[in-house]
Amino acid sequence: MTLDYAAALLGAVLFAAAPLILAALGETVSERAGVINLSMDGTVLFAAMAAFAAARATGDPWLGLAAGAGSGAAIAAVLAVFGLFLGASELAVGFVLTLFCRELAYFMGHAQARQPGPDLGALSIPGLSDLPLIGPAVFRQSPVVMLSLVAVAVVWFFLMRTRPGLVVRAVGEAPAAAAARGLAVKKVQFGCALIGGALGGLAGGFYSLAVKPGWGHPQGCEGAGWIALAIVIFGGWKPVRVALGALFFAAIQVSGIALQDVLPGLSGTLFQIAPFPVMILTLLVVNLRRSAAFREAARRVPLLGRFMPRTAGGAPGAIVGALDKGF
Repeated sequence: MTLDYAAALLGAVLFAAAPLILAALGETVSERAGVINLSMDGTVLFAAMAAFAAARATGDPWLGLAAGAGSGAAIAAVLAVFGLFLGASELAVGFVLTLFCRELAYFMGHAQARQPGPDLGALSIPGLSDLPLIGPAVFRQSPVVMLSLVAVAVVWFFLMRTRPGLVVRAVGEAPAAAAARGLAVKKVQFGCALIGGALGGLAGGFYSLAVKPGWGHPQGCEGAGWIALAIVIFGGWKPVRVALGALFFAAIQVSGIALQDVLPGLSGTLFQIAPFPVMILTLLVVNLRRSAAFREAARRVPLLGRFMPRTAGGAPGAIVGALDKGF
């Protein structure tokens, strides 16, 4: 494998992973505060339409990204109002919002379908773009890659190294205890839901303005929100591990293209759908680890606990409680 080919392959994985990283980070922020946003898939799709429509209307793809982020925050606000202030089930409201936003996106975006429009293009940073391997992969391609990597650092620093981040984690782990200490629990959760929705909206804008430019039916980002939800669990609700999970999922899909020349008899579709069974398996593993039967078996056979992925260990307490209550 030549260095140029390795750089191209790495760049393709980073490019495909960029919107997944944004959506998964948004869900991480939201769930760290104790709010499950099941509307993420609908958010990504609706924001993709809104971003492309705004970019066409203004001729500026960056304004389109802002519109995508705004639409994502608005959808999250609806979820938060119903779930936090009106007492509705967050799971039920999020699921309904996903279905509603999906159909609304196709309906409102009908006039934008298969129409030309601006995109974010490519960006080259002098000096850095000439570095071997990492230069072409990161600093000589779409700005969405650099933005997604910066977002990982910002979210990690916010959650893990700042006092507001500590407050968010405290609220998500034990809302009642946080309220007893004088923290404005619902205010914190509402703010984190908005941030998470805005990041999901940016992910949608990345799809229609860079990764899969344009708008149509289907758009090509359907299911990305569900994958992001699984990635959050896969990464144990930790920003860096969540980003690595997004890269892993993207690598599975990109490998389908890379291996077509090596294994012509292997369908590329297999790699495109592979993340979905991985997502289902991840959820099964999480539920298995939480079961009393597994805990008892792990107590009797300690090696069992070591071989089983520890994806469920970082689940915030409020999330575990919400899942136990269900719809």
